[in-house]
Amino acid sequence: MKRPSYHHGDLANALTTAATQLAREGGPDAIVLREAARKVGVSATAAYRHFAGHGDLMHAVKQRAIDQLAAGLRAELAAAGEASDPRADAIRRLRALGLGYLRFALAEPGLFRTAFCRPHPGKTHAHDADMAVSVPHQMLVDCIDRLVEVGLLAPERRPWAEVFAWSSVHGLAVLLLDGPLRLCSPIERDQIIESVLNHIAAGLTGR
Repeated sequence: MKRPSYHHGDLANALTTAATQLAREGGPDAIVLREAARKVGVSATAAYRHFAGHGDLMHAVKQRAIDQLAAGLRAELAAAGEASDPRADAIRRLRALGLGYLRFALAEPGLFRTAFCRPHPGKTHAHDADMAVSVPHQMLVDCIDRLVEVGLLAPERRPWAEVFAWSSVHGLAVLLLDGPLRLCSPIERDQIIESVLNHIAAGLTGR
């Protein structure tokens, strides 16, 4: 059969899409350049013209995963609506971000693990996706800043407050996916999520 032809850039996108699907199904360890090339229907040689190695492809897929996480957070913010009271709205946004983060982790565990995976030794990428400067992180930073603006978080307590919120939600996500909390029933899981989000809001605002 004749192999498909691609314009410059199209193949890189096709390979990234195929590798993202591999990550969705099997997490970061499933990302293999040759397997992505096979799924696209091109030779490994053609794939290596666009990705020098595993590190380059991993970087591209991690960025896709982070972008999809950001999309999930935006969707959760939109679904939560907007409160007329500025303080209530600031808390609403904080809870929506936390809930969106957890829902993404539970719905897309392969992509979630990929977004936060560490590169294999010798396979790092000079521009490896960094969550600390990503859109999801900036959304959280803006949300915490908003708590200060509306008077719910004292300015002197602002430094690193986003790390408190992020680590709390991320830790819960890991426990639900790979830790003992994975054994909880759906009802227990929802109750735990609600409780943790309440404690995060109370911890940040002192309420």
